[in-house]
Amino acid sequence: MGKVHPQALVSSDPCYLSSKQESFTVWMKSLVLIGKGCTVFDSDGHVVYRVDNYDSKSSHEVHLMDFEGKVLYTILRKKLKLLGFWEGYRCDGSEIDKTKPSFRVRKTLRLLRGDAPCNITVGLDKNQPCQYKIESWTSKSTYKIVDKCGALIAEVQRKQSACGVVLGEDVMTLVVEPFIDHSLIMGLLVGYSLINSKM
Repeated sequence: MGKVHPQALVSSDPCYLSSKQESFTVWMKSLVLIGKGCTVFDSDGHVVYRVDNYDSKSSHEVHLMDFEGKVLYTILRKKLKLLGFWEGYRCDGSEIDKTKPSFRVRKTLRLLRGDAPCNITVGLDKNQPCQYKIESWTSKSTYKIVDKCGALIAEVQRKQSACGVVLGEDVMTLVVEPFIDHSLIMGLLVGYSLINSKM
């Protein structure tokens, strides 16, 4: 009997960059029934990333993992007087260095109605960090990540089936541009979801 998605051999050292545009399916549900989180599938239907948040009420620490459960980023909630933000720390198998975040996601303060964009700073441990912005449209399940010049880095929108049926708001398609670290983009997506209380 054939499998729907036959298991291919997977390298023990996964590469998070590609020379071509990559598409992922993001399901905003945890594989663990009692927790919140998300599960990410590649275009072949294999689980590539997951987030399991067992403390479903306002967790302050979330882990982005690969398909084997290896933590790639630890994302911590930080609080200011009015607004909070989330910082992501790259994990290399040992303890994380909480003095050197890899990225920060925060909402910009907007006094008028409407969705406020999120500002992202990547490479906080370097002298010249990259600046990205998450631009949201009317729906929080449709947005794009752009660099400071407005060039598209990644885009998220509700998933459509092959016959054109739009799936629920908890199933999205993530398209990442070439030569962009998709594990970093997933970390940013998790931070954005946490800010908007979707996880």
